[in-house]
Amino acid sequence: MAAYLCPPAVIHGEHSVETSQIVAEVRDRLPDVPWLPRIDSIAASTGIDTRGWMVPLEDAVAPGAGSTLTPQAADRARAALARDGFTEQDAERVIAALEAIPAPQTVQERTAPAWEAVQAYGERAARGALQIAGLDASDVDCLITSHSTTPALPGLDVSLANRLALREDTLLLPATQWACIAGTRSLALAADLVAADPDRVVLVVISEALSTTYQPADDTLESLIVRLLFADTAVAAVVTGRPRPESVLRLDASWNHTLPGTRDLHRLETRADGTHFVMDRRGPRAVQDTVGAMWEWLQGRHAGDAQPWHPDLLLAHPGGTRVLEYMEQTMPQEWPEGLLTYSRESYTTGNRGGAAVFDILRRAHDAGQKPGSRAVLYAAAPGLTATAIEGEWL
Repeated sequence: MAAYLCPPAVIHGEHSVETSQIVAEVRDRLPDVPWLPRIDSIAASTGIDTRGWMVPLEDAVAPGAGSTLTPQAADRARAALARDGFTEQDAERVIAALEAIPAPQTVQERTAPAWEAVQAYGERAARGALQIAGLDASDVDCLITSHSTTPALPGLDVSLANRLALREDTLLLPATQWACIAGTRSLALAADLVAADPDRVVLVVISEALSTTYQPADDTLESLIVRLLFADTAVAAVVTGRPRPESVLRLDASWNHTLPGTRDLHRLETRADGTHFVMDRRGPRAVQDTVGAMWEWLQGRHAGDAQPWHPDLLLAHPGGTRVLEYMEQTMPQEWPEGLLTYSRESYTTGNRGGAAVFDILRRAHDAGQKPGSRAVLYAAAPGLTATAIEGEWL
């Protein structure tokens, strides 16, 4: 399977959103929710103090341009007020007051600016990755893209093909529903593509505006957690079939796993006010099942090794701290400590979804790694499905 990965480019959301700002906004908007007395402890439990968004918080929570009162509803209200004895003048005052109540943002109002940002950030990440790899856009033979929270057709693949002026024969492979496994699964696919043709150059771009799932009117506890977790990030990296001077990681093997009967645990739903990320409390336990299956895969791969095998780096995006803790608890005792250092470091500034593994990888690269260090990349996503890659630092 050997494929070679150049260091990724990582573009964080430029608008810093503090956890304290989110807590204050929720307190002001939802003063009567039963979980409000626990909001400070819930926020603290995430371990996230700030995250970067592609759009400012004030834009995400702003009212829509329309009114909650449609013309048809206004006519019915006038008729009802007249029946109750209101004068025409008084009825018009009531109607004017009702029309002044702003409506929530529509799906279009919420998604359109995010989609523009996803494209712009994706382009910046793509150009950065090509520069890091010492390549030009004309060298790209295949483009793999993912963006789960801003549905569009044509998608990010076609947008970037035009923005980057890719060759007309460049193979475009959009994967808009990979979500949190976009980082690992795109690398696994890229490795398969260059294995079939070692001269191929594959560019992977993942751009996620997860802030579009921030829904101000949703008063569920799960919605509060979603508000606190997500960050916006665009990442990109080049994969080749032959080593380059810029290559930092050799990808040796990949593993995929899907748990049956778990498709309802975590999911995106499109409602009248936009995209909602729905979380189920059973989700972390199901993710843990994929972790156990990954350990079995690794043990099977190295069962015949002359020396005991262990990774030197575990670059994992399991979606939350609970699963990171589970991973540490279930590792073989002889494995070294600190394997998840960069995963935890990345998570302190938000859950980046499909962009997370590239961000974690970049942090490990910037810290400096010894050639020959053994790495495992892992991610789990709604489905529940997981992908892992084993490789070696160059």
